[in-house]
Amino acid sequence: MISNFSTQAVASDTQIYDVRQRRNILIAICLALIAVVASVSGLNVAQLPIATDLRASQSEVLWMINVYAITLAALLLPLGAVGDRWGRKPILLVGLALFAVANAAAGFAATIEIMLGARFLSGVGAAMIMPVTLSVITSVFPDGERSKAIGVWTAVAGSGGLLGMFLSALLVDALNWRYLFLLPVVLVAVSAVMATRFIPNLREQSEHRFDFVGAILSLVAISALIYFLTEGPQQGWDMPVTLVSLAVAVGAGTGFAVWELRYKAPLIDIRMFRQRSLTSGSLSLLTWFGVQAGVLVVLYPYFQAVLGWSGLLTTLGLMPIALSMMAFSLVAPRMLARVGTRVIMAAGIAIGAIGIALMAGLVSVDGGYLSVLPGMIALGVGMGLSMAPSTEAITSSLPRDQQGVASALNDVTRELGASLGVALLGGVFVVGYSRAIASRVGGLPVEAAQSAGRGIADALAIASQGKPYSHALYRAAQEAFVLGWQQSMWAGVVAMTVLFAFVLARGPESAPLHAERTSDDV
Repeated sequence: MISNFSTQAVASDTQIYDVRQRRNILIAICLALIAVVASVSGLNVAQLPIATDLRASQSEVLWMINVYAITLAALLLPLGAVGDRWGRKPILLVGLALFAVANAAAGFAATIEIMLGARFLSGVGAAMIMPVTLSVITSVFPDGERSKAIGVWTAVAGSGGLLGMFLSALLVDALNWRYLFLLPVVLVAVSAVMATRFIPNLREQSEHRFDFVGAILSLVAISALIYFLTEGPQQGWDMPVTLVSLAVAVGAGTGFAVWELRYKAPLIDIRMFRQRSLTSGSLSLLTWFGVQAGVLVVLYPYFQAVLGWSGLLTTLGLMPIALSMMAFSLVAPRMLARVGTRVIMAAGIAIGAIGIALMAGLVSVDGGYLSVLPGMIALGVGMGLSMAPSTEAITSSLPRDQQGVASALNDVTRELGASLGVALLGGVFVVGYSRAIASRVGGLPVEAAQSAGRGIADALAIASQGKPYSHALYRAAQEAFVLGWQQSMWAGVVAMTVLFAFVLARGPESAPLHAERTSDDV
């Protein structure tokens, strides 16, 4: 897949990159990318054992997953700009080192607080890595091959997480959940060696100072928004802490937009969002990754806690999503030349929405794996069709000297979407489960009912004790889990439906990817 590029040499600045160099560069950045995305998916595999060993509630486990994504999303844009100015190679190498150290600390975490701190530092390292991976592609690969390289990047970004989950599941089942943090360390070590040798230190010159004000405002806005969506479903949308976080998000976001419009060298030129391709591509990735993260964060405990599968079997059960997504990510660039970007994006969104609706409508305790398989396949097909053209729409909307920002914007929409998805869909699920379990355990001992209310992992632990009420408690938790998931998935269907309507109305012009842009696309 990575080697399918022509032997034409490429000039970038003063450096010539032949096919072998480009292939090695692509391998190095894909290894780093797999490590970053696997750091989210690997923790999904170990939700139940981590919750048991660290005595964490379902909500606390969601925060362990989401603090990484929040940090990554909040820092991507400013660190992408830093890479453009200071050099992409040193930023990448520093990020790889920090990422390795943070994952090692997570592997040794003895408390919830230490785990959260390690996940925060992992997010900082990942935010230094991800913008470089895509900006190097857009800077090194020529126009005729860039869409192929982006297709590979997209396939790795989407399916690399599932590959990471597969390897993490092997480690969790064979050894212990702590060993899953060894996988990212190994990947970034190999990537660092290759990056040192092959990746050029590309950077852009600027006459203006770095936009520190814009960086701080974007960080505050993103963090406050995700906190609002995470805590809103659980604490109540009208609670003071929820309303304050919303006010901070709106205020910081408004301040960011006003500042960026006035500053001479903004972090990102807000005016560029007048382009259909940039706006629709960003919103597409934001929604897609939100829905994907929301689905996966619930699919894992469904397979493990409701169906009783091992971590490895759970990961194998998710392979239909990865395989269908990989296949259609590589097919999508060829289809674009025939039918156009808007049509492919809209078709992928529609298929994905149907897949989520199938999972919401068919999932059940007794239906097992077959009740979710059709929806998973459709979800993977839709992701594969939509993500590559969405990524290309973003990167092709900004000039070459801002490809670090373009890459960061692409990554921000992905990671912010993942954070929002875990926060919103995960929050809807937690609330739905809590309400459903409360109505089903009224006749059981109070202590057992309260433990089951914390999450299905606790219900499963109690059920394994062989109490007289164990079977009834476990069945109640299974049914409550399914009901909570259904509510979460229907929320995802609504989001995808809104995105579908927007892309039809304001999506990129239906022209081949590398057709020359005109003013009609603005």
